[in-house]
Amino acid sequence: MVLEAADWPTARLCSFVAELDFERIPPRVVDFTKGLMVDWLGSALAGKGAPQVEIIESFARAMGPADGTSTIIPTRRRTSPYFAAMVNAAASHVVEQDDVHNGSVFHPAAVIFPVVLAVAEAEKKTGREVLTACIAGYEVGIRVGEFLGRSHYEIFHTTGTAGAVAAAAAVGKLIGLDAAQLNHALGSAGTQAAGLWEFLRDAADSKQLHTARAAANGLAAAYLARDGFRGAARILEGKKGMAAGMSSDADPTRLTDRLGSRWATEETSFKWHASCRHTHPAADALQLLMRREGLGPDDIEEVVTHVHQGAIDVLGAVDIPQTVHQAKFSMGTVLGLIAVHGVADLDAFERNALADDGVSAFRSKVRMEFDPEVDALYPKQWVGKISATTVGGRKLSARVDEPKGDPGNTLARQELEAKAVRLAEFRGGATAEEMCNYIARIWDLDRLDHPGFLAELATTRSWI
Repeated sequence: MVLEAADWPTARLCSFVAELDFERIPPRVVDFTKGLMVDWLGSALAGKGAPQVEIIESFARAMGPADGTSTIIPTRRRTSPYFAAMVNAAASHVVEQDDVHNGSVFHPAAVIFPVVLAVAEAEKKTGREVLTACIAGYEVGIRVGEFLGRSHYEIFHTTGTAGAVAAAAAVGKLIGLDAAQLNHALGSAGTQAAGLWEFLRDAADSKQLHTARAAANGLAAAYLARDGFRGAARILEGKKGMAAGMSSDADPTRLTDRLGSRWATEETSFKWHASCRHTHPAADALQLLMRREGLGPDDIEEVVTHVHQGAIDVLGAVDIPQTVHQAKFSMGTVLGLIAVHGVADLDAFERNALADDGVSAFRSKVRMEFDPEVDALYPKQWVGKISATTVGGRKLSARVDEPKGDPGNTLARQELEAKAVRLAEFRGGATAEEMCNYIARIWDLDRLDHPGFLAELATTRSWI
């Protein structure tokens, strides 16, 4: 049977986005999306002052307009939607606290909220329009990440690749593209999709560039499509498309999996520890074991983390971290912070990840080991499974089936808000009082004519 063009998975995905209506989205999904936005804003504020973000903002200052309709969060400067989205996407991904979807291994918030809010500021969109566009981006990006499969993630940073397509879908929805125009937008975004893991080996800054370019490229693709620019119709599943060049296990059925009944947005996890998500299951398991057994770091001789192959692929590139950001991709360092300080939050990384001898000593006790059971469950489920040997020779183990922040072990609203406030205060992005005001506005977003809190950020004196 020969498929008609409208039956191609990419076309069906575009029709879903074009037809998506706020009133048909379950209220629980809308509320969850507001929580995702609260979480994202905290991460974007925490990116203030990060060298990678400052360099990208300097580039935006040199190449973009000196003023404009949209807010750059770290510096409160106004510029075009394109450059605001670029800088804010970089800022959102630098402290490793932005959300992640397990099955797609994709960080949606870092590429979706920056583009949607930058465009919403420029085009005076309502809160409902903003939420609908964000959900469209999540639904598309997650499915694209799942479609590209595990083989893709071995080499490519899915947030950079699927993220470009997600950003195009979100902006396309916000500016009112029809299904055909959305198809062109996805085609132009997909042909620009990029992001390689090689940066981890030498602590390069590429991870923030991945989100910056994914956001900017997706935004540009949507606007080009609105003006008649044509993109490949089958950029995802075509013979010369993304899967052909970037995957050996792509599954086109994932692109349209239960569209309209399965809301992948609400499957997204919040990150509790300030590190690569691949470290979280083991960190939770170690924390559980040490509390259960009453152990201190000096009581432990060795820790074996039983992990999926994806964790080895990503974390195995880091031996002795040279920067704080690289330390977030070191299993031993993360577990060292948990063992010695009880937490692996932003302050712990800044103060102790590189300089604390106790953390360094514990890092040398940790090794990763491939586990077939854990690997078989991944990426749908990220299991934390560790074995530990004490100085006295006791053999102990612990297991966590759902790390803190996963949908089945998600953050309570109070925990989510407290996390966002901590992130905002981390480098002086906003005071606790200011952040609480912005949080309240987000929870009320579907009743607002315009999400103006970013404009308020640009004029808040305490930020200066």
